Amino acid sequence: MRTTHRAVVTAAVAVALVLAGCSTKGNQNTGQGGGSAVKTDFGVTNTDITLGALTDASGPFKNLGLGITHGSELWATDVNNAGGICGRQIKLIEKDHGYATDKAIPLYGQMHDDVLGMVQLLGSPILAALKKQITDEKLVSVPASWASTNLDSPSVLMVGGTYDIEQLNGFSFMQQKGFVHDGDKIGHIYIDSEYGKNGLLGSQAYAKAHNLALVPEKITATDTDMTAAITGLKSEGVKAIALTTTPAQTASALTQAKAQGFDVPFIGNNPTFDPVLLSTPAKDAFDKFYFVNGVVPFSADLPAAKDVAAKYSAKFTDTPNIGVDFGYASGLVWQSVLTTACNDKDLTRQGILNAVAKTKVDTRELAGQLDFSQPGQPSSRMSYIAQADAAVPGGITYVKPLFESPEAAAYKTPFQK
Repeated sequence: MRTTHRAVVTAAVAVALVLAGCSTKGNQNTGQGGGSAVKTDFGVTNTDITLGALTDASGPFKNLGLGITHGSELWATDVNNAGGICGRQIKLIEKDHGYATDKAIPLYGQMHDDVLGMVQLLGSPILAALKKQITDEKLVSVPASWASTNLDSPSVLMVGGTYDIEQLNGFSFMQQKGFVHDGDKIGHIYIDSEYGKNGLLGSQAYAKAHNLALVPEKITATDTDMTAAITGLKSEGVKAIALTTTPAQTASALTQAKAQGFDVPFIGNNPTFDPVLLSTPAKDAFDKFYFVNGVVPFSADLPAAKDVAAKYSAKFTDTPNIGVDFGYASGLVWQSVLTTACNDKDLTRQGILNAVAKTKVDTRELAGQLDFSQPGQPSSRMSYIAQADAAVPGGITYVKPLFESPEAAAYKTPFQK
């Protein structure tokens, strides 16, 4: 295995190195500071490091997008209050694409020369539309999209486990609980997209390992009524159902199952749940729903999560969700990368890519231990299992701490070397 330099940060923001530099847009420069030069190009001046965020603030994932954005803002505030990174303050440029690629592409064009990288790039279709550009331009980006099929690009800085890993851990949990046994039949409702297909890879791998008969139900991203899918899976006699859907589709599936007296557990990928659903008529249908995520629930009784929650509650009034901790954890990853690049005296985009390849991050249980040094592999294969809980901020309570199932550990992702 290649020996790498370990750059570690924790949720308690580290004191940054004080080095000065200068930049003009698109041109490589060196800044003198602390007796040494730091190379720069895009998004870095002698006072600031600018990162972008292309989010959904008005479309189907607007609540998640808002949570991620606020989490990143909290991180930037903490870093700046502690003196910045490499003698520079963190600035964020935030744009709303409304989960539409025809909006995201020109918005990216407006900001790409002004940012060093992206702290948030929300949505599978958005990442698909911009992946070639961010790769060609060496613009490192944290996607709020976790398909392992995107790990072929060094510019994709994926924080946490992928959709296929989530399903492997989810079904392992189901089997540990006695909901599923070897030889059973299971179902999977999935959107016919990069997101849905990657979740399906996980359930297919688990089914193969445990001699399970998998019944897939393909839907589109715009489908709203899950009656036909639930009716079909009920007639097949499945013992459990995986979901790789939107939150609204999740609510429809659970409501239909309850209406049909179909009493089976559901396991959902991380984008399948939104706490606002617990204030709708669907709220009583979530008792058999389990949620898989590599990021800690907002209400978790863990030091780092409690710190983020307290800061969020003091600053924002929006209903919190899992995105807040993901946004903060994504900031911690960027902090580690930037600190490594600063130590290397290279804050250019190439310098950031070089730093990513030797970065490991301890997020103190916000998202576990993350390792970006293995090309083509997820930064983590660990997940939390949570259930809906209207009584707590963020709407979910974890029922199983971070764990890595044997199936997830053994699974080979599409671009794993």
